[in-house]
Amino acid sequence: MDIVFLAARILFALIFLLSAVGHLTQADAMTQYADYKGAPGGKAGVILSGLAMGVGALMVLFGVFGDLGSLLVAATLVPVSFFMHAHWKETDAQAKQSEQINFNKNIGLIGGALALFLLFAVTGADMGLTVTGPLFAIG
Repeated sequence: MDIVFLAARILFALIFLLSAVGHLTQADAMTQYADYKGAPGGKAGVILSGLAMGVGALMVLFGVFGDLGSLLVAATLVPVSFFMHAHWKETDAQAKQSEQINFNKNIGLIGGALALFLLFAVTGADMGLTVTGPLFAIG
């Protein structure tokens, strides 16, 4: 089961690691898009969200306080979902559908991050193939 959990962590973290690389290497272009969408923070917001996603994903991947890393990913996705994928603001049917798909994907990823948080926090050091135990111990 340790290998299955490691594989799940790798697959989950991969999307956020790739996104973090994009945020940090293409910050100017992403800032223009974030400004167009009305997201606050400008370039600093793009860089901070990229760092938060990247750090959280690495924590989950390596099992270094994976519970905290999971919460960091979830906390980053909440404002990103509402500012960048506000499908309710779109008037064009195709744009509305695209944004709703991305919003729904993010909601699912937030749920996955919260489930990972709980799994790390409840199972703790018995999880296997982690560097540290959880920061938060539940149960």
